[in-house]
Amino acid sequence: MILIQKIVLQRLNQITANDLLRYAKQYGVSLTSNQAAEVAKLMNGKNINIFNDAERNRLLKQVEAITSKQTAQTVNDLFNQFTS
Repeated sequence: MILIQKIVLQRLNQITANDLLRYAKQYGVSLTSNQAAEVAKLMNGKNINIFNDAERNRLLKQVEAITSKQTAQTVNDLFNQFTS
């Protein structure tokens, strides 16, 4: 399981706005190009551990400030699917 976690975290650490837009479309999350760019900027190079509740919640609050509460909740639901 640790190997899969490392792969997920590495991918999130290098995510691009285009990646986020593709995932948003795939999972039905409302996200504009500008929002995707801002969220990618939040995540790139920060080594955020979505498997850690405190770090994930901190990121989600920042995502909510950029997008909306509903989008942040949907992202959290997706994170929960990936981390359970």
